[in-house]
Amino acid sequence: MNNDFGQRKILVVDDEERMVRFIRLNLEHDGFLVSEAFDGKEALRKLRGESPDLILLDVMMPGLDGFEVLQMIRDVSKIPVLMLTAKGEEEDRIRGLELGADDYITKPFSPREMVSRVKAVLRRTEGDSSSMQGIIEVDDRLKMDFDRREIWLDGKILKLRPTEYRLLHHLVQNAGWVVTHDQILTQVWGYEYRDEPHYVRLYINYLRKKLEKDTSDPKYILTERGVGYRFVDFKRDKTSP
Repeated sequence: MNNDFGQRKILVVDDEERMVRFIRLNLEHDGFLVSEAFDGKEALRKLRGESPDLILLDVMMPGLDGFEVLQMIRDVSKIPVLMLTAKGEEEDRIRGLELGADDYITKPFSPREMVSRVKAVLRRTEGDSSSMQGIIEVDDRLKMDFDRREIWLDGKILKLRPTEYRLLHHLVQNAGWVVTHDQILTQVWGYEYRDEPHYVRLYINYLRKKLEKDTSDPKYILTERGVGYRFVDFKRDKTSP
């Protein structure tokens, strides 16, 4: 048993009792505390009453489905959510990420894969710390304060989902430098995600839609074709003649 995340509470939401039992046994074997919910309403009650550290949420449930529950969760909480989807349902996975899920795992999955994904999500959500201090002024439109977790665009606070925030943080930390797809996956999602390059493309698009005036001609997040991405070198740009 590995206790690096000992006593973290996981809320498992699935209408299939056998699946819940399977998940519970394997998470408890690895030192997690597990709470159960068999429908969306029960999940929302337990979210308020138990304050879990992460939610494993099935997409296909009677009554409120997983997407509806996820939307309700995101209205009140930034708690990490890992969606459980049926094999091959690419649209479900994309929709879940767009609604604010932190990750998905495809059924059927092995105990090792599930526990690995849970730990990876917890590591990156609990490890959001910044080495950049003070207010960063990229230009007249965009300012960032990572100490306060605030991004300002055109004088208004920009709402970013947790994964969008981590991606932006990593890009800005390396402003002026090209970071590869693999480096982004490892630093933002975790080593377990090195074979999931579509994550990077998807979230780069999300960020550009929120930051850029014209996504077809981005000024902040630049593509280095075939290699990766580069955040504009705003420090050098300010000092250049």
